[in-house]
Amino acid sequence: MPSTKSETVRPPAVAGRFYPADPGQLRRDVQRLIDAAGPVSEPLAAAYIVPHAGYRYSGPVAAHAYARLAAHRGRVKRVVLVGPSHHYPLRGHAAAPYTAWQTPLGQVRAAATNVVGSSRLPHEAEHSLEVQLPFLQVALGDDIEVTPVACGMSQTPDTARIIAALLEEAGEDAVLVCSTDLSHYHDLATAQRIDAATAEAIKSLRPREIAPQHACGVFALRGTLAWADATGRRPRQLALATSADTAGTPERVVGYPAFAVERPAL
Repeated sequence: MPSTKSETVRPPAVAGRFYPADPGQLRRDVQRLIDAAGPVSEPLAAAYIVPHAGYRYSGPVAAHAYARLAAHRGRVKRVVLVGPSHHYPLRGHAAAPYTAWQTPLGQVRAAATNVVGSSRLPHEAEHSLEVQLPFLQVALGDDIEVTPVACGMSQTPDTARIIAALLEEAGEDAVLVCSTDLSHYHDLATAQRIDAATAEAIKSLRPREIAPQHACGVFALRGTLAWADATGRRPRQLALATSADTAGTPERVVGYPAFAVERPAL
Protein backbone atom coordinates (compact mmCIF):
# COMPACT_ATOMS: atom_id res chain seq x y z
CA MET A 1 0.00 0.00 0.00
CA PRO A 2 1.43 3.44 -0.82
CA SER A 3 2.59 5.79 1.89
CA THR A 4 0.18 8.43 3.16
CA LYS A 5 2.86 11.13 2.96
CA SER A 6 2.00 14.22 0.91
CA GLU A 7 3.08 17.83 0.69
CA THR A 8 0.12 19.35 2.47
CA VAL A 9 -0.53 20.93 5.86
CA ARG A 10 -3.92 20.44 7.46
CA PRO A 11 -5.23 23.80 8.77
CA PRO A 12 -7.10 23.97 12.09
CA ALA A 13 -10.84 23.42 11.68
CA VAL A 14 -12.09 24.31 15.17
CA ALA A 15 -9.63 26.89 16.54
CA GLY A 16 -11.65 29.72 18.01
CA ARG A 17 -14.56 27.39 18.75
CA PHE A 18 -13.34 24.33 20.64
CA TYR A 19 -10.20 26.07 21.92
CA PRO A 20 -8.70 29.58 21.69
CA ALA A 21 -7.31 30.73 18.36
CA ASP A 22 -4.92 33.12 20.09
CA PRO A 23 -1.60 31.28 20.67
CA GLY A 24 -0.81 32.93 23.99
CA GLN A 25 -4.27 32.31 25.41
CA LEU A 26 -4.29 28.74 24.14
CA ARG A 27 -0.93 27.91 25.70
CA ARG A 28 -1.94 29.49 29.01
CA ASP A 29 -5.27 27.66 29.07
CA VAL A 30 -3.74 24.26 28.30
CA GLN A 31 -0.89 24.73 30.77
CA ARG A 32 -3.38 25.78 33.45
CA LEU A 33 -5.46 22.65 32.85
CA ILE A 34 -2.39 20.38 32.96
CA ASP A 35 -1.08 22.09 36.11
CA ALA A 36 -4.46 21.66 37.81
CA ALA A 37 -4.35 17.90 37.11
CA GLY A 38 -0.69 17.40 37.98
CA PRO A 39 2.15 17.06 38.43
CA VAL A 40 1.90 13.27 38.23
CA SER A 41 4.94 11.03 38.41
CA GLU A 42 4.15 7.48 37.36
CA PRO A 43 5.27 5.03 34.67
CA LEU A 44 4.33 5.92 31.12
CA ALA A 45 1.22 4.08 29.97
CA ALA A 46 1.04 2.51 26.53
CA ALA A 47 -2.20 4.34 25.76
CA TYR A 48 -4.56 6.97 27.09
CA ILE A 49 -8.29 7.40 26.50
CA VAL A 50 -9.32 11.06 26.41
CA PRO A 51 -12.39 13.17 25.55
CA HIS A 52 -12.64 15.68 22.71
CA ALA A 53 -15.22 18.40 23.42
CA GLY A 54 -14.51 22.11 23.74
CA TYR A 55 -11.81 22.71 26.31
CA ARG A 56 -14.12 24.51 28.74
CA TYR A 57 -16.19 21.33 28.88
CA SER A 58 -13.82 18.36 28.58
CA GLY A 59 -10.41 20.00 29.08
CA PRO A 60 -10.23 19.37 32.84
CA VAL A 61 -10.82 15.65 32.23
CA ALA A 62 -8.42 15.35 29.30
CA ALA A 63 -5.76 17.09 31.38
CA HIS A 64 -5.56 14.09 33.72
CA ALA A 65 -4.07 12.09 30.86
CA TYR A 66 -1.88 14.90 29.54
CA ALA A 67 -0.45 15.68 32.98
CA ARG A 68 0.83 12.11 32.99
CA LEU A 69 2.25 12.45 29.49
CA ALA A 70 3.93 15.72 30.48
CA ALA A 71 5.99 13.85 33.06
CA HIS A 72 7.60 11.95 30.15
CA ARG A 73 8.42 14.96 27.99
CA GLY A 74 11.45 14.12 25.89
CA ARG A 75 10.78 10.39 25.96
CA VAL A 76 7.60 10.23 23.87
CA LYS A 77 8.47 11.00 20.25
CA ARG A 78 5.45 9.66 18.37
CA VAL A 79 1.73 9.61 19.14
CA VAL A 80 -0.78 7.45 17.32
CA LEU A 81 -4.18 9.19 17.44
CA VAL A 82 -7.40 7.24 16.85
CA GLY A 83 -10.90 8.63 17.02
CA PRO A 84 -14.25 8.94 15.28
CA SER A 85 -15.36 10.61 12.09
CA HIS A 86 -18.27 12.80 13.16
CA HIS A 87 -19.02 14.45 9.82
CA TYR A 88 -18.13 11.88 7.17
CA PRO A 89 -19.79 8.43 6.99
CA LEU A 90 -16.60 6.39 7.17
CA ARG A 91 -16.41 2.63 6.87
CA GLY A 92 -13.13 1.18 8.03
CA HIS A 93 -10.10 3.31 8.81
CA ALA A 94 -8.46 6.31 7.19
CA ALA A 95 -5.15 7.95 7.89
CA ALA A 96 -4.70 11.62 7.08
CA PRO A 97 -2.75 12.61 3.93
CA TYR A 98 -0.88 15.52 5.50
CA THR A 99 2.77 16.17 6.28
CA ALA A 100 1.78 18.35 9.23
CA TRP A 101 -1.19 19.65 11.21
CA GLN A 102 -1.34 23.37 11.93
CA THR A 103 -2.53 24.66 15.30
CA PRO A 104 -2.27 28.17 16.76
CA LEU A 105 0.85 26.90 18.59
CA GLY A 106 2.61 25.90 15.36
CA GLN A 107 2.85 22.81 13.21
CA VAL A 108 2.82 19.22 14.42
CA ARG A 109 4.66 16.88 12.09
CA ALA A 110 2.60 13.99 10.73
CA ALA A 111 4.38 10.68 10.28
CA ALA A 112 3.50 8.65 7.22
CA THR A 113 1.95 5.23 7.68
CA ASN A 114 1.67 2.20 5.46
CA VAL A 115 -0.80 0.44 7.76
CA VAL A 116 -3.99 1.96 6.33
CA GLY A 117 -4.88 4.07 3.32
CA SER A 118 -5.51 7.78 3.60
CA SER A 119 -8.38 10.13 2.83
CA ARG A 120 -8.93 13.82 3.41
CA LEU A 121 -12.68 13.51 3.78
CA PRO A 122 -12.91 12.17 7.34
CA HIS A 123 -10.27 14.63 8.58
CA GLU A 124 -11.03 17.99 6.95
CA ALA A 125 -13.68 19.14 9.44
CA GLU A 126 -13.09 16.61 12.22
CA HIS A 127 -12.39 17.88 15.74
CA SER A 128 -11.86 14.65 17.71
CA LEU A 129 -8.18 14.35 16.78
CA GLU A 130 -7.43 18.04 16.22
CA VAL A 131 -8.29 19.07 19.78
CA GLN A 132 -5.65 16.67 21.14
CA LEU A 133 -2.84 18.47 19.31
CA PRO A 134 -2.46 21.62 21.48
CA PHE A 135 -2.48 19.40 24.56
CA LEU A 136 0.28 17.28 23.01
CA GLN A 137 2.28 20.36 22.02
CA VAL A 138 2.19 21.78 25.54
CA ALA A 139 2.68 18.45 27.33
CA LEU A 140 5.37 16.96 25.08
CA GLY A 141 6.92 19.89 23.24
CA ASP A 142 7.40 20.55 19.55
CA ASP A 143 9.63 17.56 18.82
CA ILE A 144 6.85 15.04 18.31
CA GLU A 145 5.18 13.36 15.38
CA VAL A 146 1.59 12.19 15.17
CA THR A 147 -0.18 9.56 13.11
CA PRO A 148 -3.89 10.50 13.11
CA VAL A 149 -6.29 7.74 12.02
CA ALA A 150 -10.07 8.05 11.83
CA CYS A 151 -11.97 4.91 12.81
CA GLY A 152 -15.35 4.46 11.17
CA MET A 153 -17.70 1.49 11.23
CA SER A 154 -15.45 -1.50 11.73
CA GLN A 155 -15.10 -4.86 13.40
CA THR A 156 -13.34 -4.69 16.75
CA PRO A 157 -10.67 -7.31 15.93
CA ASP A 158 -9.79 -5.42 12.74
CA THR A 159 -9.36 -2.14 14.61
CA ALA A 160 -7.29 -3.87 17.30
CA ARG A 161 -4.96 -5.30 14.65
CA ILE A 162 -4.60 -1.91 12.99
CA ILE A 163 -3.77 -0.26 16.31
CA ALA A 164 -1.15 -2.93 17.00
CA ALA A 165 0.37 -2.43 13.55
CA LEU A 166 0.38 1.38 13.90
CA LEU A 167 2.19 1.15 17.24
CA GLU A 168 4.70 -1.36 15.93
CA GLU A 169 5.38 0.90 12.96
CA ALA A 170 5.71 3.93 15.24
CA GLY A 171 8.40 2.36 17.44
CA GLU A 172 9.08 1.91 21.11
CA ASP A 173 8.78 5.61 22.01
CA ALA A 174 5.20 5.80 20.71
CA VAL A 175 2.01 6.21 22.72
CA LEU A 176 -1.59 5.62 21.65
CA VAL A 177 -4.25 8.27 22.32
CA CYS A 178 -7.84 7.16 21.80
CA SER A 179 -10.33 10.02 21.53
CA THR A 180 -13.93 9.52 22.62
CA ASP A 181 -16.70 11.20 24.58
CA LEU A 182 -19.32 9.10 26.35
CA SER A 183 -23.11 9.50 26.50
CA HIS A 184 -24.73 12.52 24.89
CA TYR A 185 -27.59 14.81 25.90
CA HIS A 186 -29.20 12.92 28.76
CA ASP A 187 -30.08 14.47 32.10
CA LEU A 188 -27.26 14.28 34.63
CA ALA A 189 -28.54 11.29 36.60
CA THR A 190 -29.14 9.22 33.46
CA ALA A 191 -25.76 10.17 32.03
CA GLN A 192 -23.96 9.23 35.24
CA ARG A 193 -25.65 5.83 35.28
CA ILE A 194 -24.85 5.12 31.62
CA ASP A 195 -21.28 6.40 31.86
CA ALA A 196 -20.58 4.43 35.02
CA ALA A 197 -21.58 1.25 33.20
CA THR A 198 -19.41 2.21 30.23
CA ALA A 199 -16.48 2.90 32.56
CA GLU A 200 -16.89 -0.56 34.08
CA ALA A 201 -16.90 -2.09 30.59
CA ILE A 202 -13.70 -0.19 29.79
CA LYS A 203 -11.94 -1.25 32.99
CA SER A 204 -13.08 -4.85 32.55
CA LEU A 205 -12.04 -4.98 28.88
CA ARG A 206 -15.54 -5.75 27.64
CA PRO A 207 -15.78 -3.77 24.37
CA ARG A 208 -18.91 -5.56 23.17
CA GLU A 209 -20.85 -4.02 26.07
CA ILE A 210 -20.21 -0.47 24.82
CA ALA A 211 -23.02 0.66 22.55
CA PRO A 212 -22.50 3.27 19.80
CA GLN A 213 -24.90 5.66 21.53
CA HIS A 214 -22.83 5.44 24.74
CA ALA A 215 -19.46 6.48 23.21
CA CYS A 216 -19.13 8.54 20.05
CA GLY A 217 -15.67 7.09 19.45
CA VAL A 218 -16.98 3.58 19.98
CA PHE A 219 -15.09 1.87 17.15
CA ALA A 220 -11.73 3.33 18.14
CA LEU A 221 -12.53 2.63 21.80
CA ARG A 222 -13.56 -0.97 21.22
CA GLY A 223 -10.42 -1.56 19.17
CA THR A 224 -8.25 0.00 21.86
CA LEU A 225 -9.75 -2.28 24.50
CA ALA A 226 -9.32 -5.39 22.34
CA TRP A 227 -5.70 -4.41 21.66
CA ALA A 228 -5.15 -3.86 25.40
CA ASP A 229 -6.64 -7.26 26.19
CA ALA A 230 -4.43 -8.97 23.61
CA THR A 231 -1.28 -7.30 24.94
CA GLY A 232 -1.90 -7.82 28.65
CA ARG A 233 -2.81 -4.25 29.53
CA ARG A 234 -5.70 -2.90 31.54
CA PRO A 235 -7.35 0.53 31.63
CA ARG A 236 -7.17 2.48 34.88
CA GLN A 237 -9.68 5.25 35.40
CA LEU A 238 -8.13 8.68 35.86
CA ALA A 239 -11.26 10.82 35.70
CA LEU A 240 -14.92 10.55 34.79
CA ALA A 241 -17.15 13.62 34.56
CA THR A 242 -19.85 15.33 32.54
CA SER A 243 -20.32 18.77 31.08
CA ALA A 244 -22.45 19.57 34.14
CA ASP A 245 -19.32 19.20 36.27
CA THR A 246 -17.37 21.70 34.18
CA ALA A 247 -19.31 24.31 32.21
CA GLY A 248 -22.80 23.04 31.42
CA THR A 249 -26.23 22.52 32.93
CA PRO A 250 -27.53 19.22 34.37
CA GLU A 251 -30.50 18.98 32.00
CA ARG A 252 -28.53 17.93 28.89
CA VAL A 253 -25.02 16.68 29.44
CA VAL A 254 -22.15 14.90 27.69
CA GLY A 255 -19.88 12.41 29.44
CA TYR A 256 -16.08 12.62 29.42
CA PRO A 257 -13.58 9.83 30.25
CA ALA A 258 -9.87 9.73 31.01
CA PHE A 259 -8.09 6.39 31.35
CA ALA A 260 -4.51 5.16 31.30
CA VAL A 261 -4.01 1.79 29.60
CA GLU A 262 -1.09 0.05 31.23
CA ARG A 263 0.35 -3.25 32.34
CA PRO A 264 -0.92 -4.29 35.78
CA ALA A 265 1.60 -3.95 38.61
CA LEU A 266 3.16 -7.26 39.62
